[in-house]
Amino acid sequence: MKKYKIGLGLLILAVLCGLLAWNWLRDNKLPNFTKSSEIYVYPDMGLDEVVDRIVDKCGVISRKSLDRSFKAKEVAAHFKPGHYWISHGNSSVYVARMLNNGWQSPVKLTLAGNLRLKDNIAAKIASQLLLDSASVLAALNDRELLGRYGFTPSNVFSLLVPDTYDVYWTASMEDILAKQKEALDAFWTDANDAKAKELRMSRQQVSTLASIVRAETNYEPEMPLVAGVYLNRLKIGMPLQADPTVAYCYDYKLNRILKTHLEVDSPYNTYVHTGLPPGPICVPTRAALQAVLDADYGAGAGPGAGEPGSGGNLYFCANPDFSGTHAFAKTLTQHNANAAAFQRELNRRAAEKRRQANGKQ
Repeated sequence: MKKYKIGLGLLILAVLCGLLAWNWLRDNKLPNFTKSSEIYVYPDMGLDEVVDRIVDKCGVISRKSLDRSFKAKEVAAHFKPGHYWISHGNSSVYVARMLNNGWQSPVKLTLAGNLRLKDNIAAKIASQLLLDSASVLAALNDRELLGRYGFTPSNVFSLLVPDTYDVYWTASMEDILAKQKEALDAFWTDANDAKAKELRMSRQQVSTLASIVRAETNYEPEMPLVAGVYLNRLKIGMPLQADPTVAYCYDYKLNRILKTHLEVDSPYNTYVHTGLPPGPICVPTRAALQAVLDADYGAGAGPGAGEPGSGGNLYFCANPDFSGTHAFAKTLTQHNANAAAFQRELNRRAAEKRRQANGKQ
């Protein structure tokens, strides 16, 4: 009987050891998910909500293993907000450690489109990260913060570089601005600095002019010609007379710029003031920056053809084919002819629309 009890005790012990070993293996080594998926953990989420989200999105094989591992690793007390990628090959313990240590997977932050109002830029960034738009906007107006990167609230557009970036979802605005400064410094190679010096322009001046070029056209192949027109005007002391600078004075709320708008009292109004405005009127792209540095002055061949103001283009207007491109001119007479051709086509299309509308009645 005694041997029987000993044997039974050993059997129970062996079963318990086997169960413990299996649980350890299940928790630490074996995959516990059927699907790979991303999850977002918000600061106000409780552990139960986090676990439910993991179960829902990742197809947990053993909920007991997950609960056991999270309890052992005290995830409830230590898990961190973030964007996490859980792979179907991950174990329960690995995911517990991932949450506790904040092993995030980066997200894509895309800055693109017409980045011309701080409110819109703030909303764009906030829609992709944990940051709220109010804190982003505050950072874009924070003189002390921007000063760390060599910028101010009035020229912060020059710090931003449109692109897609890998960042952590919980990134701070300091992180984002540092990433922008890194991208901007990468653009300003020795060769580009030399081109700016040849133009007798600072980086900031190049950026300001590039913002006008960007506001004038989305068509990158044409940007050097647009830049060339403005550089030619600067060279001969002619006002830039750039409509986008007037639109900027009205926070881009105008549907159409009228003659009365050209008289607005603002240092950004390039119809009233000669030279460049005090700062950029939108966020310039790399293509626009490069277009200023590699401008096409439209002077053709011959002596001085590669210099601004040397008999090159001084005017441009929209092409009458409505392709989004422009017709460039060296003289006001030629420009007026181009503008008249565009107006005729505009009138023709308007008349055609009226005819079609009347035909439907």
